[in-house]
Amino acid sequence: MAKETIGDPIVVGGNVIPISKAVRVGDFVFLSGQVPFKDGAPMTTGTVEEQTHVVMGMIKAILADAGCTLDDVVKANAWLPSKGDFLGFNKVYGEYFPKDPPARSTVISGLMVDVKLEVEVTAYKPR
Repeated sequence: MAKETIGDPIVVGGNVIPISKAVRVGDFVFLSGQVPFKDGAPMTTGTVEEQTHVVMGMIKAILADAGCTLDDVVKANAWLPSKGDFLGFNKVYGEYFPKDPPARSTVISGLMVDVKLEVEVTAYKPR
């Protein structure tokens, strides 16, 4: 089965980061973990609710590039550096999946950049 990368290269601070925004293999689309970016840099300010809206918007855009929507998401993984942000994250996340939400795991973890969350999803969309 052929592997197809989705999206333009990711550039941060003038450096190309060696990951793909998404990869399609057969009927599955795997998105890399998304952290909130605004004006080309990690969003280190704002509430978890604001950052979750940004991340979900980024996910929607990448899914669209792959010919998918949030309705095609079957699995999500979320990382939060603070347990105290779970309720705010969950409230906003639920706005994007109001019916038949995907399976999801959420864990407390340190992140590589100073943001309040990272979310990765897998979509299933037969061609």
